[in-house]
Amino acid sequence: MNEFLDPAVYQGAENLLAHRRPALVRGGKVTPRWIDGGARFWYRADAPEGHWFALVDPAKGTREPAFDHERLAAALGAAAEVPVRTLPFETIELTGSEVEFEAFDGRWRCSLDSYLCERVDRPERPGPLDVRSPDGKWVVTRRGYDLWLRSSETGEERPLTTDGRADRTYGAQPDSLSYGVLMRKLGLPSLPPLVAWSPDSRRLVTHRLDQSGVPLSHLVESAPAGGGRPVLHSYHYAMPGEEVVPRAELIVFDVSGGPAVEAKAEPLLMSLLSPLLFNQVWWAPDGGAVYYLEQPRDLKTLRLNRLDPRTGEVRPLVEEHGEPRVALGQGMGQTILHLLATGREVLWYSQRDGWGHLYLYDTEHGETVCQVTSGEWAVQRILHVDEDERVVYFLASGLVEADPYRRQVCRARLDGTGFERLTDDDLDHEVTLPRSGTYFVDSASAKATPPVTTVRAWDGSVLVELERADVTALLEARWTAPEQFAAKAADGETDIYGVLHLPRGFDPAKRYPVIDSPYPGPHHGRLHPSFEGFPHVDREAEAIAALGFVVVTLDGRGTPGRSRAFHDHSYGRYDTAGSLEDHVAALRQLAASRPWMDLDRVGVYGGSGGGYATVRAMCLYPGFYKVGVAACGNHDQRFYQLAWGETYDGPYDAERYARSSNVEIADRLEGKLLLIHGEMDDNVHPHLTMRLVDRLIAADKDFDLLIVPGAEHLFVGYESYVIRRRWDFLVRHLMGVEPPPGYKIAPIPPDPAILSGLG
Repeated sequence: MNEFLDPAVYQGAENLLAHRRPALVRGGKVTPRWIDGGARFWYRADAPEGHWFALVDPAKGTREPAFDHERLAAALGAAAEVPVRTLPFETIELTGSEVEFEAFDGRWRCSLDSYLCERVDRPERPGPLDVRSPDGKWVVTRRGYDLWLRSSETGEERPLTTDGRADRTYGAQPDSLSYGVLMRKLGLPSLPPLVAWSPDSRRLVTHRLDQSGVPLSHLVESAPAGGGRPVLHSYHYAMPGEEVVPRAELIVFDVSGGPAVEAKAEPLLMSLLSPLLFNQVWWAPDGGAVYYLEQPRDLKTLRLNRLDPRTGEVRPLVEEHGEPRVALGQGMGQTILHLLATGREVLWYSQRDGWGHLYLYDTEHGETVCQVTSGEWAVQRILHVDEDERVVYFLASGLVEADPYRRQVCRARLDGTGFERLTDDDLDHEVTLPRSGTYFVDSASAKATPPVTTVRAWDGSVLVELERADVTALLEARWTAPEQFAAKAADGETDIYGVLHLPRGFDPAKRYPVIDSPYPGPHHGRLHPSFEGFPHVDREAEAIAALGFVVVTLDGRGTPGRSRAFHDHSYGRYDTAGSLEDHVAALRQLAASRPWMDLDRVGVYGGSGGGYATVRAMCLYPGFYKVGVAACGNHDQRFYQLAWGETYDGPYDAERYARSSNVEIADRLEGKLLLIHGEMDDNVHPHLTMRLVDRLIAADKDFDLLIVPGAEHLFVGYESYVIRRRWDFLVRHLMGVEPPPGYKIAPIPPDPAILSGLG
């Protein structure tokens, strides 16, 4: 008779999934809502009896209720003629001595002097495709392939463009990463238009996306929601080595009318992401110029340009050349740069000395003035520049011996002197900034240390404490704090770091199957140093551990976040999948001192790049990895996004790209493998899994395959089913027991953080 796992085990694991985390960690995250130009802010705070609204005045060092919550609840109940015990709204607008909110299918205003509430007309709500000007008087939206301008005051509207078409769309993201399938699922025609308003709201800059000549890819929707025949969806998708890539032609529009001003320069190459999406096109503070970054296809040059919005004239300011590529950050799309207000100086990130540091440039002559930061550590983000005092404040990693990924707030003078750590508690620091720049909100945590959130001055002193995360409910859910570790890479010399997630009710006298959860990047790594980490990835690692596994997450050589040499280890060697040999070496070192880790039962799972690494691990190390679940893997870089392969494996080379293809090593597969892919994945196209399937069949290999009709890359609407199938496969083949029959994970709502980040 088959042994079945207790359903309570699955329930305990489900309780630790990402979307349930906020209910288990009270006060773990503060989201400031700025008022008074950023001088003050409010946020929604957690409490055992429900949420409340806190008002913070950093200058006074105060944190207090934004209003009398009981009195407002009573006033609202009286006005609405319904009993109100807890406030039935999640967000507010504070203006002077009034608060506005939405409740009971209406908009309400309450005086904080008299506490009288009254219904008011709802203000015009921005549509899902609207982008408002800074002064709120104008809205840009998309209709079809064109942009329209609308007055918020009069409702009058007019077209900004009239010549848009399917392959020449204004303000659009390239098809290959526009989330078209997900947008349709959400009932939206597209992402909001990509535009940047000038600070004075007089002009806006956007681009005309030219995809003419870019080859098409196709998806077949087998079971359309409305029924009927399968539907063909075609979209532009450039692959490595192909001649034509999407281009972006910068254009400036004036809201007062007049002809559009086109940049007098070659279009920007836009093989993956719009430069507007990552603030690589921006306005001068006075609205007198547009600045933008550009790179050739080989990425060996990075140039900062100035665009005159009145004439379209473009002047190069700063240029850097390097091998194997030049970037303003280690992550794809990351921009670590600050142009000083005069426009005559710029803080420029470079890895030219082997680490990520800041350099001061004279933009009039394009010359380096000095190196502002230096040392065996890396700048991760510019936070604030005090131009009067000539000081830059920034986040840096590599300054904490126990964990080189933890970030510290630091400062240095623009002449390269006066480096100082402002946070020296050896925790990781996540920073949120107001527009005013007079203070910062700091969340300090570590993998096993819940966050403490404070407001700090730029000398590092705490102005007011906001929250200390309460993890009582998390502990009651039998969460086990992860264990951080350091190990040696396969070269026997390089230190690598990771985290062990232990099973619920861990007993060192037992032996547990081990699961590796790789993500090879190289645009970002698997590890995140904060308590919350990468929610969807880290929370499922914790949930899978709760099933009865030891789950290991680590970053091998070739992933970002440390030195240039550590990251570039993967360049031209994408086939190493973030140095899987380092994963094997680390697991063996860990098990040598932890006999409860059973290396005869090692599994591996991952999605997207992690799906690629999962299959690669099972084919390259078949005697080590016995079971794998690979979701939506980009198994063959020859047929994936052009930018991916050409950024991280170099310009197309048939031999090198074949070496990184899982299809070419499919005949080495041993063990149990489950492949999962969404039928409508317009990012990592399902043909990448089907090519692998074709080769596995040719090699007479057994495997399991799950194609999810209608699902895109994020599996929105299908995530709970995919997770349950992954758990079942790991439990069945690594534990040797059957999953609880009939267990169904509750539907998982779309992650607001992911959805808000699409535009």
